[in-house]
Amino acid sequence: MEDDDVSVPDSPSSESGTYSPGSLEKQRASLQSYLNALPYECESPEEMHARLEYIVGRICICAETKNWLVLTTWDGMLQCWLLMRYPMSKPIRAKLTRLYYELCLVPGIEPRVMRSWADMLSRLICNKPDSRRKLDASDLQLPWQPLWRVLQKELWPKKRMHDSSRNVVNILLFVAEQCRRYFSASEIPEMLSVFLPKLTKDSVLTMVPVLTSFLPPSHSHLYMPVVFKLWEAFNSSVIDDRFIELCGELSEEHVAGQFSEYGPEGTAEWKTVGIWSEAEWTFLIGKALGSMNVPVGATRGASTTAGHADTMADKQSLRIKKLINRSSALAKLIVYSLSLDGPVRDNGGNGGAPSSEGFVAGSRALDSLDKLITSVESFFHPSNYGIWSLNLTHFVQRLMAEFSKRWKEEQQPFCKTPVTRRLTPEIRRNFIVILRTPVLLSMFSKDPFTISYSQAAIRAMALLEPTLVMPEILERAYSGLEVVNETHRTTAVMTMLSAVALPLVSEKIYLGGQKHIVPLLELCIPGIDLNDPVKTICATMFITSVVQHMKIADVSMHQVGVDLSSDAPAEDIMDVDPATAEQLPAGVDAPGMPTLSREEERALARESTAAWADWVTSLFRRVLALFENLPEEGGKKGTTGGKMEEAVLKAIKGALDTVCLHLSDSLFDLVLKLVFDYASTNAKSNAVRAFGQLVSCLARARPEKTIDRFLPFCIAQIQEELRHGASSIRTTSTHEAVPSDTTLHWNMSILRGCFGYGGATILKYKDQLLGLMALLVEKTKSERGYTGTGRLINRILHTAATIYTLNSRYVNPDEWDSPEFNRNLTTQWGKMYDADDVEVVWHVPNHEEIEFVLEILEKIAAPALDKVEALLQNVGKWDSVARNDFCRYLHAARSVWGGLPTFLLQGAKEVVNPCMNTDVEVAELLVTALDVKAGFVLTDPNDPRYQRAMAHRARFGQIVHRAANVLRQESEGEDHIDAVIGVSRAIDVYLLEYAITRSNFESLTKAYRQARDSNRVWPKQKENSRVVFLKRAQVYNAGRLYMHALYRRRDALDDQLLVDLIEMSLSQYTRVRRHAQAILHNACGYFVRSTRFMLPYLFRALEKKNDPDHMKGALYVLWNKGTAAYALADINFHGQYLVSLLSCQHEEKPSVQKLVGNVAQDALVYLNEESCHTDAFTEPVAGVLQALNELKQEFAPSVVDQAILQEAVAKSSARVALKRQRYTETVNAVLEMAERPGTHWRYIQFAIRFLYGLLRRDSAPPPALAAFFLKQSISPHTTIRVTAQKAVVKVCAHVKIRTFSKTSDQLWLDEWENPLKADIPVTDPADFLRRHAQPGYPAGQEGDLRVDKVETGFLVWTSTVKGYRAVPAGSSPFAWEAASRPILQAMSEVMGQNNFFTVLALLWGQESMKNNTTPELRAENVTFMKSLAKMFEHENLQAILDTIDPLLADGDRYKQRSGAELLAGLSRGSKHWPKQHADHLWSWIAARFDRIYAQMKPDTVSFWENLLSEQLVDRDPRRTTPLVKWILSLPLEFHGDSAFAMSKSLSIFNILVDCLDLRFLPLADRYINLFLDNANTGYAEIRSQIAQNIYAILSIQWRPTYPTAEDFITACTTTHDPLRIREARYIARISQIVSQLPAWKGERLPPPRVSQSQYDKVGLTILQWVWDFAHGPQAPLIFPYIIVLLPEIIRMSELNDSSELQTYSSAVLYVLSAVTPPPEFIEVIADNFINAIKSSTSWRIRVNALPTLIVFFYRNLLSMSSELVSRLMSVLLECLSDENIEVREMASKMLSGVVRCSQRQSIIPLKDRFVNTLRRTRLPKRGDPSYQDSLRALHSAILGICALVESFPYSVEPWMPPLTEVLANHATDPLPISKTIRKCASEFKKTHQDTWHKDQLAFNEDQLQSLSTMLVGTSYYA
Repeated sequence: MEDDDVSVPDSPSSESGTYSPGSLEKQRASLQSYLNALPYECESPEEMHARLEYIVGRICICAETKNWLVLTTWDGMLQCWLLMRYPMSKPIRAKLTRLYYELCLVPGIEPRVMRSWADMLSRLICNKPDSRRKLDASDLQLPWQPLWRVLQKELWPKKRMHDSSRNVVNILLFVAEQCRRYFSASEIPEMLSVFLPKLTKDSVLTMVPVLTSFLPPSHSHLYMPVVFKLWEAFNSSVIDDRFIELCGELSEEHVAGQFSEYGPEGTAEWKTVGIWSEAEWTFLIGKALGSMNVPVGATRGASTTAGHADTMADKQSLRIKKLINRSSALAKLIVYSLSLDGPVRDNGGNGGAPSSEGFVAGSRALDSLDKLITSVESFFHPSNYGIWSLNLTHFVQRLMAEFSKRWKEEQQPFCKTPVTRRLTPEIRRNFIVILRTPVLLSMFSKDPFTISYSQAAIRAMALLEPTLVMPEILERAYSGLEVVNETHRTTAVMTMLSAVALPLVSEKIYLGGQKHIVPLLELCIPGIDLNDPVKTICATMFITSVVQHMKIADVSMHQVGVDLSSDAPAEDIMDVDPATAEQLPAGVDAPGMPTLSREEERALARESTAAWADWVTSLFRRVLALFENLPEEGGKKGTTGGKMEEAVLKAIKGALDTVCLHLSDSLFDLVLKLVFDYASTNAKSNAVRAFGQLVSCLARARPEKTIDRFLPFCIAQIQEELRHGASSIRTTSTHEAVPSDTTLHWNMSILRGCFGYGGATILKYKDQLLGLMALLVEKTKSERGYTGTGRLINRILHTAATIYTLNSRYVNPDEWDSPEFNRNLTTQWGKMYDADDVEVVWHVPNHEEIEFVLEILEKIAAPALDKVEALLQNVGKWDSVARNDFCRYLHAARSVWGGLPTFLLQGAKEVVNPCMNTDVEVAELLVTALDVKAGFVLTDPNDPRYQRAMAHRARFGQIVHRAANVLRQESEGEDHIDAVIGVSRAIDVYLLEYAITRSNFESLTKAYRQARDSNRVWPKQKENSRVVFLKRAQVYNAGRLYMHALYRRRDALDDQLLVDLIEMSLSQYTRVRRHAQAILHNACGYFVRSTRFMLPYLFRALEKKNDPDHMKGALYVLWNKGTAAYALADINFHGQYLVSLLSCQHEEKPSVQKLVGNVAQDALVYLNEESCHTDAFTEPVAGVLQALNELKQEFAPSVVDQAILQEAVAKSSARVALKRQRYTETVNAVLEMAERPGTHWRYIQFAIRFLYGLLRRDSAPPPALAAFFLKQSISPHTTIRVTAQKAVVKVCAHVKIRTFSKTSDQLWLDEWENPLKADIPVTDPADFLRRHAQPGYPAGQEGDLRVDKVETGFLVWTSTVKGYRAVPAGSSPFAWEAASRPILQAMSEVMGQNNFFTVLALLWGQESMKNNTTPELRAENVTFMKSLAKMFEHENLQAILDTIDPLLADGDRYKQRSGAELLAGLSRGSKHWPKQHADHLWSWIAARFDRIYAQMKPDTVSFWENLLSEQLVDRDPRRTTPLVKWILSLPLEFHGDSAFAMSKSLSIFNILVDCLDLRFLPLADRYINLFLDNANTGYAEIRSQIAQNIYAILSIQWRPTYPTAEDFITACTTTHDPLRIREARYIARISQIVSQLPAWKGERLPPPRVSQSQYDKVGLTILQWVWDFAHGPQAPLIFPYIIVLLPEIIRMSELNDSSELQTYSSAVLYVLSAVTPPPEFIEVIADNFINAIKSSTSWRIRVNALPTLIVFFYRNLLSMSSELVSRLMSVLLECLSDENIEVREMASKMLSGVVRCSQRQSIIPLKDRFVNTLRRTRLPKRGDPSYQDSLRALHSAILGICALVESFPYSVEPWMPPLTEVLANHATDPLPISKTIRKCASEFKKTHQDTWHKDQLAFNEDQLQSLSTMLVGTSYYA
């Protein structure tokens, strides 16, 4: 549980401004407000500091002795200490952070351990988005290089060593993100010069997360130019995510400019919009628009190709995962860039036309947001629901949350943002007006998440600007609650009202909501309906959320008399700024909601309270009616109905709870009478539990009244019923209740409801209660009866003996009854408190109550235990009566103790069996509980009362233990199960009902958090409702109790009971087993070393001759995650766990075997190479020690106990030795079992997996093990073979790295060096490329260096590149380490025996069972062969070649594949062979190229291609000269007869291009020209090969390299295109083709042969190439070419005789919009479209180009210049009068979009133009020659008017109503006019449905009449 979560953020007492935030005094004041709320004295900060010192001392000892696993247990203690919220000074916090940072960087530590440290680090820094940071950049400086060093191994793991499930890379990047603000800003240039050379096209997805995780937030001007330039050059959603997140964070960090914490030089300067320049802002908002995911145009798919491009990246980079909330980042970006930074736009409020100059509210960012929201507004409407809905509403919700946060922050006294840059009321109003419509639309959406987001947004709006949204909400509320048939709307409205409950009740927030409360609550009552559970839950939610803020009392005139003088203090009056009061925006001061004065509002609110009495009674009657219809109780757990019914009852109880608490006295008496009358005249079996809960709601509010009313009646009834034999049928298991017992259960349930909160009230009836309990224990014999009794006893004890809060009303007790408060009751609704003003009232047990508890122990518990003891004497002779008595009396005793978790404080215990391994463990380092005061009742062992109670408890434990023992010996079979389970439950109570359990603590915390957040406007809000502070006090008290529940010691009796539980867990009855196992796992979580205590018992149960059920029980316990993790990390049990699993082979039962398989499989996770190293760690850790020394300086010199330290140091070497010895023993034992002749193959499979997991890089395995792996790699069982091959690969890799590593760090960080390695300096890149990056070299001029991978030189070169010296002829260059030679010897022997390779090839050549059509090369086989070839070099070369030779020619494709795999691995592994052997191998291979080539068939080509790429990838072509030469010599045909033959050579060539990468550059021009010359091939697959090859070559050529990182950074700041994405090398060539296309178009052949035309063939090749490019990561590079091609592509889209060409060209036009183009191309592209539309003679082109143009317009909306938009408008107006009707309609649709998004100022001129056209044009008779022209002119004007109407789908503008009459006149015109008008009218009706009640007021009678005429056309009578 995170340390900050239990807080209401920092306490208000410190806000007076006297303390600086974060100082120690501030923390102390905050702590004090917690302590003041508790009813007992707590520790002083000094005492707690001593505890901290103790914990830190232990941490130091563990770290110094490198005892990492014990250290992690003390991390837990540190977390507990933090949970207590005591202050920690900044230096201590900073130094602890430094220590954990260093710990995370220790090499070779198990990932689980590292994760817990990273978690601790983040708790210390407390970097959560909305909490105040605990450390500033000035408090802590961390070095980033060590982290980078450790991270590199995880970013680029070695192929053979990599484990795909490993997640360390994300842990380390998380650490970097947490710490980035503590990296010094002066290191930024250094970071960039390290990271940028590593950034290449391939590694960009790996390096961008690294950049964003490391770069500190200050001095952002040093790296932001680089970020933007990189960003525009790549097409990737990963990069978008990371950079958007970065920009959002920076906007927030630097909102205060030079006044921010980074000072004048560290901060980002203010530019045009916030900290962004105009161009950057346009780019960012373009990304925001792209992130909305709305479908564009006809394509319904994703709106960008970025996601697709990421799937083409290398798998490595996709391991870097982080959930990035893009909506949140975009919201931050926009909100924190808002400020008054431009002229205010005039909206034409005074009748003038709106102007296009200036910005909304004078804020550029707000203006962009306005455009953004307008362009997607229609997607919020429920009818337009889709995958985007969630995204959009989430975005709006985040916008509101961030805005509220910033608004509130700027009202704080210590806000650093200068006043001129702050938000203004005008910005606030406009911000909410912009978002209001979308939110009100999506409120009725179709899925619950979308609805909840829009409600969160509404809530934020209502708290900031209630006058703008509350009237709208109330309108919808009444209409939604009054219609009964649309349940969807009803529930949506109720939940929405719950969200805005606070503004509704509180006059301070919104004047005018109070009078609506009672009417709305009345409308809610019908919602309580058992047939519609969801509606019921929503209704109760609304009731709860409103009533929790008010007192329900009638203060209307006839009740209180007249008093209307205002008592409101002056500051309460809402300040309506006179300037804004005049011009509220249109549609706010809606008629129907008249604005009243404060006096009138108050009077109305007061009058409405007269209806309370009716409402309360009808509510309770409705609930009772619902109870009567409940299903019968029953089922296993005695529940009422199913889950839904239970949820409904829970919700109703919650609502009634709140209602009862807040009733005035008179209303409470009314309700009490109503409920009592019902109770005394009814007894319903189906509502027993529900009615009890109802009574408990009353009792909680006023316990005394309730108990006085019910108790005498219930006791009399119970006695009466028992006298007549109720509950006398003996049963011990759950069953249907007997109907005749109903009255008894009914009254017991009511009694249970009465108790739980009353406190001292109980003493009044103490004797009656004692008598009643004794009677019930005696007389209730059915299971239902005696468990009910138990619950009653439990409640009574809880009432008397526990500390709990009383009176959770919304105001303090003294105010509740004060006349002043009640006189102005309605103004006090919704009152909020500061933490220090809340009076928390606790019930603390007094002396009489304690005596009463002891009396119950003596009079109820003791006699019951006596009975149990007596029964245990003769278990063997039990009949059902005795068994029933046993269960009953045990249950009674258990219930007594179950009700007393905090009655006794258990002091120090005497530990009999500490389970210590004294040779290697230090007793003092065993973790201890954090001993804090926690409100236990009896704490002093010398108090006689304490001793009495303790004796009772001990007796209870002993008798339970005895019962368990006796029942175990007398296993009478089935009959005893109930008794045994009763005993295990009693053990549960004895061991675990102490203090508080984890689940209770967590649910309390969760409830508190929910309550706290539901009333907050922003995360750091201080004031909250009183209930929340009560909950906070409860949680804090619970946290202190929880400290006592954790880390408990075990005394002798605890141990005996644990043994009993273990025995029960192995029972032969599943029910008993399951039950006991659950308790056992729980106990292990609380008692120290209990797991170690129980493991030996479990291993014994797995031995031979055991009952299969015993084994099953033990296996289930061992399978538990916690047990397995503990056992496998324990020095002694680690091996035993594995060995005992492997020795389960003796049990035949399939269910046991299946279980063994599961346990073995899950154990593998815990076997990783670091686990042994973590426990036996001997290397020096300088960084950790340095951090420790600095930490110790903060404490007293005695912080580390020297004696313990010395003992720990002495034992650490013994620990290491023991661990290593145990490891060797385990490996040998497992190996021995695996090699036994009788071992079943499944057990060999388990064993080999264990052994694979146990391989370590830091020590050589026994030779026998290596031999075993090799032997198993030719096992006939595939599963065994796969693991064995992986193991052989790992063994070989380990031998290599142990040989090459000189230090342990090199070994664990993958920093070892091959002796052949040579670092080649790159002083002059051109020279380096000349020497090392040619596709081939003349013989004899190869040089003696080989460069296999060039992983740099894209932006900047690293100073050196890794190369290898070529191995000359002679002997092997390597001598493997001495320790591993026996291993290699043993493996060699295996390979030399019985035709190892022949068998291997045979097994690999088996046909695979999976019926995949084409066999692929299997990487694991190639790697296996490669490892052998690397280790053993040419040892078996001839044998292998002889095996391969026949396979290559075999007709069976699977055999061919096995040959290819052997060959691929062999040649790949020959990299460092001596020259003579390598040459021999290559000459052998080269001789077979042609044969292989001839054999490639369509079904085998894929693995031969794999083989070739496997040879070429990451290899210097000098190593594979024969192959490169051969491929380059292949003839490239384009016009042959066989498509397969041609594509075969082309795809092999493509492999070569891909693998050679930058070495292909010298050949690029030649081949690009070749491909373009042959673009006219007739085969589709050849065309796609050509397109791919061109794409590949262009990608390789893009290398914008710079000499140094500084040069690149400078270029990013100074030049326009540093990444050269706008340079197109072959533009001339492409232009030449374009110039030929028109001529070819004229020569097209007639259909059916049209696809053979030159034009079509070349066109398709080019389109395919553009399409491929646009979907790849380098998409932005295509734009220069696109500009040239566009006119032709647009022309192609009209050729409807070639469907292929048409489909491709229109797809390519859409894709244009899915990639963001560089800004200067936007205008060019748009003009191309516009010209095509203007100049084209064909209407088809217009129809095709219009939609693509509009999509392009939307996607680049914010980058369009106003000139461009006006050009666009004129084209649209031209198209409106096009001859073709489709073009006209398309243009109309677009016009409405363009007007809506950007051209509001042109509405009036357009309207006048269209209306004039209509006036001028008369429609002549049909035969008239001018008829068509006039019809077209009319239709175009009508379409124009309709476009204007549709451009405002959700509002009625003042110019609209008159247009209805214009349109109505033409509603009867001939088609297409009438159809257009009808369509427009029905669309208008659809979009205005929600707001029609308000919108209709804008029309007069005639206009409404015209509107209906438009809808239906003519009137019948007209």
